[in-house]
Amino acid sequence: MTKELVVGVIGGGRIGKLHTKNLVQMKDVRVKKVADLFADKMTDFEAEVGVPIVADFNEIFEDPEIDAVFICTPTDTHVEMIKRAAAVKKHIFCEKPISFSDEETIETYEIVKEAGVKFQIGVNRRFDRNFSQVREHVASGAIGDIQLLRIDSRDPEAPPLSYVQSSGGLFFDMMIHDFDMARFIAGSEVEEVYAMGDALVNPDLEGVDVDTAVVTLKFENGCLGVISNSRQAVYGYDQRLEAFGSKGASAAENELQSNVTLSDASGVHSQKPLYFFLERYNDAYVSEVDQFLNAIRFDTETPVNFVDGIMAQRLAFAANESLKLGQPVKVKKL
Repeated sequence: MTKELVVGVIGGGRIGKLHTKNLVQMKDVRVKKVADLFADKMTDFEAEVGVPIVADFNEIFEDPEIDAVFICTPTDTHVEMIKRAAAVKKHIFCEKPISFSDEETIETYEIVKEAGVKFQIGVNRRFDRNFSQVREHVASGAIGDIQLLRIDSRDPEAPPLSYVQSSGGLFFDMMIHDFDMARFIAGSEVEEVYAMGDALVNPDLEGVDVDTAVVTLKFENGCLGVISNSRQAVYGYDQRLEAFGSKGASAAENELQSNVTLSDASGVHSQKPLYFFLERYNDAYVSEVDQFLNAIRFDTETPVNFVDGIMAQRLAFAANESLKLGQPVKVKKL
């Protein structure tokens, strides 16, 4: 009989609610508490999921029955939350990125290793069924030696300026997913990045951040890559990639609202992509959490570990530096 895992969720925003809704439907899992500073405004959600919502996150760390914590709070709180969880030997699932500081991240990595608890960083796109198949085509040699990798990621609408000012910017809150995907698909670390970007969607970002960017990547295995990001694609959530190799290519296209195509005298018409990440990636969110919980149950390695989180961040740091300097930048090795 499989042991029931008891979990606590810290943070009741958009991603915390998503994980909570998925967790309460999973077999042999019990969500004991959700902690959020605005618990008094979440009574409707509390009734919807049937989980107590508390204002003090200490209630989760101090509860001996809780096996694992899901950290879904703003990035600038992650290090504190991870350290607290490790100190009381609770397994940790933390949304990306770990922090905005390489030094803090490395210090926290050592603390987690010393505690001997499971750690998984939340980068859901690895668990998408389409992207996973492209990775399999690369890993199995079906496309030969990978030579080129293209990743396109464009959001349906730009976030408010207030979000950008606290999120770490495009390379940390948006393209970091693509940095992780690049390492995952290519099966290699990145040696060097060269970033270009501008505020083409929202001119008010000028001097604050970019909303349109292209980053070229040089991998240790010889592959060359390019990532393009835009904060606004008027036709919906654009998520595509292609791996090209010596024996062929493997590409993943957008998930559409339907796969029906209308052909008439005026042309051929298909549906728009699914609107945003909640619609596009919910199955991937379920899969990543399921694999994290199985790593706890069966004492195996988590599929995405702390090192993966460190290296995705280092690509973001290098991209920011490259954008500032206007030249290629080497990626710091672990």
